[in-house]
Amino acid sequence: MKMPTLIPLTLAVALSACQGEPESSEAQNSGALIALASAAIVDRDDNEVGKAVLNKTDGKVTIELELSQFESGTKAFHLHSVGRCDAPDFKSADGHLNPDGKSHGRLSADGQHLGDLPNLEIPDNGNVKIQIDIAGRANAVVASIDDQDGTAVMIHAGPDDYVSDPAGAAGPRIACGVLEFVAQPEV
Repeated sequence: MKMPTLIPLTLAVALSACQGEPESSEAQNSGALIALASAAIVDRDDNEVGKAVLNKTDGKVTIELELSQFESGTKAFHLHSVGRCDAPDFKSADGHLNPDGKSHGRLSADGQHLGDLPNLEIPDNGNVKIQIDIAGRANAVVASIDDQDGTAVMIHAGPDDYVSDPAGAAGPRIACGVLEFVAQPEV
């Protein structure tokens, strides 16, 4: 009579042990590229100049950026905290994505904003396609990007000096795109 009671209890314990933490599911997706979000990048005149795609692979989040016929030179590249790109100045995107309240800059002793990404090197032909890893645990990164007010991808006129707080002395904002999630992210 006691045996039927033990079987469901044993089954429940075994099933709960298999569920694990959300990050453990990343091992199952190893090598698979999952597109989470994308953004059309527009300049201050509302011309589309490229696209960005947010991906998850091997337990990390990456952003793939493709620009064509863009102004050459070294340009700051950031994630901004509000998913709005009102031309011509894109100030509607607010400041850098910074959920942990860190100081700005990849060279900051306090660590960088989540939105601090490496400078872009745009060649003379204006065409570039790159993939950049976004630092942090995939779950936390995606949750910060896919928040209530969204996230914008921003390109500035000049390079980020990686130390000046809050924005790296990167100059005016010249191109912007709002990341739109393709589906509920599964991380």
